[in-house]
Parts: sequence; C-alpha cells; structure tokens
Amino acid sequence: KIFPIVKKYGALIIGLTLDENGIPETAEERFEIAKKIVCEAEKYGIGREKILIDCLTLTASAQQEQVIATLDAIKLVKSRLGVKPVLGVSNVSFGLPHRPMFNSMFLSAAFGAGLDAPIINPMSEDVMKAVNIFKVCNNEDKAATNYISRYSEVTSPVISVSET
Repeated sequence: KIFPIVKKYGALIIGLTLDENGIPETAEERFEIAKKIVCEAEKYGIGREKILIDCLTLTASAQQEQVIATLDAIKLVKSRLGVKPVLGVSNVSFGLPHRPMFNSMFLSAAFGAGLDAPIINPMSEDVMKAVNIFKVCNNEDKAATNYISRYSEVTSPVISVSET
C-alpha cells in the first residue's frame, strides 16, 4: 500500500527490519528482511537512493547481545544493498544511567559501521560532540573549522604550510 504512494510523490521510505516474528536476533536475518524491502520497492520503480533501512536498536540493558547484531546489520545493509541505514540511537540506552554519554558512544560505533541517518536528540551535548567529531574524522568538516570554532575558547586562524 505504501510503495505506490512513495513512487507517486517521490518520497523517501524507511523500511524496518522486522517481520511477523518481531525483530530478528541476527544481523543476517535483519539483512534478509532489508533485502526483501529493497527488492519490493524496486518492483515499483523506487530507486535505492530513496530507501532508508532501520536495523532497529534494542536496549543494551535487556538485550545486550543484540547491540552488536544491530551494528553488524548496518554494515551488511550498507555494503550489500547500497542503501542508507537509519537508526533510533537512544533506544540502546533505555533503562541505563548516563544515557547521553552512552548514546554518544553507541552513535560513534554506529557511524563506524556505516550509519547515515541517526535519529538523535540534537539538544544532547554529548551526542552532538560525537556528531561533530565524526564530521572531522569523516572529512566533512574541512580543516576542522566548525569543530575548532565550536570548542576552542580562542579561535585562531588555520595557517597552511604554504603560508609559512
């Protein structure tokens, strides 16, 4: 029912890696569900650039082994299907203390696995620090100018080797 609407309006679609049995325990099972979603979308002429796949984060306090499965599923979805992974990052820390710190560390791991579209709390200083550091490490914040201006008490100009 959704695919014709997505095609008609050129919308993006988020596919969830769950089925009638719930969220699979393994990364490979989550990948297989993602593959079905992508294949079905392509039948409607929806390109992979319009598809985001949510590999679904479970809470580390109750389903700790599933945290690695989520990260592994992100890797599989990104490398084998070429679609953008999306993730509700803070689900991982439900029921745990120091959630912003926990979320920022998990976000960093998810970025490393290939996460493209994190669903995060932009008001969390810890989480936004992780995002800003990732942008430097991923060559998105050229010469770390945004990072330096945000976190330096005194911002000094960047001097290139050719200027000295």
